[in-house]
Amino acid sequence: MNRLTLRARLTLLYVVLFTVAGLALLAITYVLVKWQLNTKPIDTRMAVTDLLKTGGDITKLKELLQEKADQSRADTLTTIVTQGGIALAVVLTAATGVAWALAGRALQPLHRITATAGRIAASAGGRGLHERIALAGPKDEVKQLADTFDAMVGRLDHSFDGQRRFVANASHELRTPLALNRALVELAVTRPGASADARQLGEALLKVNERHERLIDGLLTLADSEHEIAERTPVDLADIAEYVLEVLPAGGPAVTSLLDPAPVTGDPVLLERLVQNLVENAVRHNVPGGWLRVETSTVDGRARLVVTNSGPAVPAYEMESIFQPFRRLGRERVGGPSRGLGLGLSIVRAIAQAHHGTATAAPRPGGGLTLTITL
Repeated sequence: MNRLTLRARLTLLYVVLFTVAGLALLAITYVLVKWQLNTKPIDTRMAVTDLLKTGGDITKLKELLQEKADQSRADTLTTIVTQGGIALAVVLTAATGVAWALAGRALQPLHRITATAGRIAASAGGRGLHERIALAGPKDEVKQLADTFDAMVGRLDHSFDGQRRFVANASHELRTPLALNRALVELAVTRPGASADARQLGEALLKVNERHERLIDGLLTLADSEHEIAERTPVDLADIAEYVLEVLPAGGPAVTSLLDPAPVTGDPVLLERLVQNLVENAVRHNVPGGWLRVETSTVDGRARLVVTNSGPAVPAYEMESIFQPFRRLGRERVGGPSRGLGLGLSIVRAIAQAHHGTATAAPRPGGGLTLTITL
């Protein structure tokens, strides 16, 4: 039986099931018809009595006997139709229940595959790719499907891990030459005999070096935030947002806040980086005399952080692209050292997903963005 394919097993199962149901229906019908004929014989005495009343006409006797036979057959057919129909309904109901249970058991491996695929699809950052179906059983179509799915997920898992390792290793390896460059430039700039041109060039190189260091830190944070958080600590997004706003440099947009309690369990360092990136993004992409607003709250048992700012108009079709690494709006593709690195919102979404949350953006009608984080 285990050597048969799933299709052959289901076919054999249903053939046997309906064969048994048909035999049961045939047996019940036979019993009902036999019972009807045995319990209701033709009443010949009544026919003889009627014949004596009519003067003993043999023709009348035949007519009466034929009438009684027709009535008996009609009663028998009526019984078959009514009681046989009831028997058929009972047998089919029982057969349907048994077939439903057996089919559910036969298709249980498919439910397992669907559940596993759903968990992997719901995981963020490729963290669920470590899970496998590992279906045991005969080498049928379902087993082949499960093995193929496991092989595909294994290759994706290997690819994701390789990408994370590459980013982390490259970032760590680049930190050393950047630190060495900064030390050499600082030494050349602070030398007593350094000319004004040399100092100006050194300051420009230090800014470029600082930008590269921030890029490396952003890559490291992005790589770390895409992994599952091992240790979680109860924190309040309102406290984190209050701290980030307190250390915000003066002279920027006008800041308003509405910080209601928003407790969440997660990594405090990553959550602080999330809030900091959102606030810095709202400050950087603003207009002179602009404003930004930070709100925290708890909605349906989930912590929510909303950062809204004034700024230039942003098209709605850019809402998803701004969360991609190194993706900037068209007006930012050229510019000075103050332009963004294109990692801030990517890190925000990665941290949100690591906390089983979401990060979404929506354009404001008057310009600017509304960024919503739900954890």
